[in-house]
Amino acid sequence: MLERPLNDLDFDELVHFVETLGGSGPQARRIFSALYRPGRDPSLGLLGRLDEVSPRLVSQIERAPWGSLRVLDRRRASDGFVKYLFESPLGGRFETVRIPLFDEKHVVCVSSQVGCALGCDFCATGRLGFSRHLETWEMVEQVRVLRDEAPLPVRHVVFMGMGEPFLNEKRVLRAAHLFTRSGGLQIAGRNITISTAGIVPAIRRYAAADHPFRLTFSLTSAIPQKRLRLMPIEKRYPLPELIDAIREFTRLRRERAVVAYVAIRGLNTGPEDVEALRAAFEGIPIKLDLIDVSDSTGRYQPPDEAELRRFRDMLQTLRVPIGRRYSGGKEIGAACGNLAATCQGGEPID
Repeated sequence: MLERPLNDLDFDELVHFVETLGGSGPQARRIFSALYRPGRDPSLGLLGRLDEVSPRLVSQIERAPWGSLRVLDRRRASDGFVKYLFESPLGGRFETVRIPLFDEKHVVCVSSQVGCALGCDFCATGRLGFSRHLETWEMVEQVRVLRDEAPLPVRHVVFMGMGEPFLNEKRVLRAAHLFTRSGGLQIAGRNITISTAGIVPAIRRYAAADHPFRLTFSLTSAIPQKRLRLMPIEKRYPLPELIDAIREFTRLRRERAVVAYVAIRGLNTGPEDVEALRAAFEGIPIKLDLIDVSDSTGRYQPPDEAELRRFRDMLQTLRVPIGRRYSGGKEIGAACGNLAATCQGGEPID
């Protein structure tokens, strides 16, 4: 009998399992599609009605385990963001966010850990500390559940929820590849983004591999002492090592590196911060992605419009693309840096 849940297997593992039961590769593909089809009716079992597969094989597959999460809470914010609070039979609670995009589709922001070990000073998840890594099936289920309840198609996935994805590297990459499978969740590889605070060895491995996903690098300051105050990972992987890994990423992947910069009032938006960015990334093609800090404690505040405008004007001298990421869902604790496995605000959804 299969020890791991079916939704923890990658496609090749599922094919192998089906073949050990006497099935064929084409049957395995039909089974895979049935397992991940939208709106699967639980009353019909895992597979429902599959005329192309023998009743004996269907029965054997139905006896295999399937990992399920319990939805403890759903909250909708006024801007359309929806936050789910999940509980796992393996222990722990974690959150997932459904983000509307141009009233045409949804982005799902996925958690990869229960809590986080990095302890970034402005992040609610970091204050929780680390409990455990999520299994591949727990990440797959986050997307599958939200997709089945979403009024619009889910076309993008971002690993920007609770936890540092590259500390759970193998499971995260397995989940991301599962998302792209034809007949499954069918999300384009370039529509899947993995965000890292700077796990240098994992960045180097990723840069040398042939994954189709995007990376985002969380920086927040190019001044080492300032970054250390905000992001303790600076002590383990200092900025020169991170910048060198980003340089290697852009060289091997032949693409710009997206550098996420959490803007904090009066702290990292001055001329010295711009000069540090210029010195750090000289000769490296990047796009700078500005994000307003969202700190539930009130210790850190986002820049007001005048401060942000001055900062953006100074950043123009870097001659790199500059974007501003909308961080919505603040009233329900769904904004960047706010995920803390809580129920708060907004409109509860049954």
